Amino acid sequence: MALFGRPKYTIVRVKKKEIPDGLWTKCEECFEMLYNKTLEENLWVCPKCNYHFVLGAYERINMLLDKDTFKEYDKDMLPQDPLNFKGPKAYTEKLVQDQTATGLKEAAVTGEGLLDNKRVIIGVTDSRFIMGSMGSVVGEKITRIIEAATKNKLPLIIVSGSGGGARMYEGMFSLMQMSKTANALALHHQADLLYISVLTNPTMAGVMASFAGLGDIIIAEPKALIGFTGPRVIEQTIRQKLPVGFQRSEFLLEHGLIDMIVHRKELKATLSRLLDYFI
Repeated sequence: MALFGRPKYTIVRVKKKEIPDGLWTKCEECFEMLYNKTLEENLWVCPKCNYHFVLGAYERINMLLDKDTFKEYDKDMLPQDPLNFKGPKAYTEKLVQDQTATGLKEAAVTGEGLLDNKRVIIGVTDSRFIMGSMGSVVGEKITRIIEAATKNKLPLIIVSGSGGGARMYEGMFSLMQMSKTANALALHHQADLLYISVLTNPTMAGVMASFAGLGDIIIAEPKALIGFTGPRVIEQTIRQKLPVGFQRSEFLLEHGLIDMIVHRKELKATLSRLLDYFI
């Protein structure tokens, strides 16, 4: 009788194998789960919906410049706390937090290098560092590369990814950078030199209202949010519903604010052709 009391099957419980962190990323546009290696090979553009993920400053530089040609300027320039700003978090704490998280000392990386063997001056702002906002150091670094491009009669490329505009932790010191960068660009323009502005998601507020909006040629990545004040604030202010796609690259191209929309995969080739044409 014991034979009939035995279970029909033996149940073996196997511990589920855990998937290591950092292998997959969810697309913010279509919510597809994407393998990071595939994303990296595709320059961090979603192969399903063409969503362009945010890139860090050095990633963009490596994507645009010829290998091992980048020479960084002012790498050790560090931000200060002129107002001794205190809030839910002190400015100095926020700086240390973002420096640790990003490996950057500030929100802008600047320097020179070769783009298809053509010497260019380049600057990139990084939205991961206090939203890429423009404090005194960012403004100074951008101004210095503009002046270097003017002095050496070189084309200038600035890739903007700044959702924070002027950095209000620094008050008026930050707002001053808008006029400082714009004035340096005016002198660059007077010297008949080329400035190409590349706008990425997001490029907003004081950055867009200064150097990012003053390019001789303005290029944007697809679906990038570009403007001064965000759409939700505008709707609350004017109490009207904004058009679909308002402040996105495609809307702004249609209305003449930018000159072209270029897929990330085509950006280096497009910049190279423009340099060939204009210099």
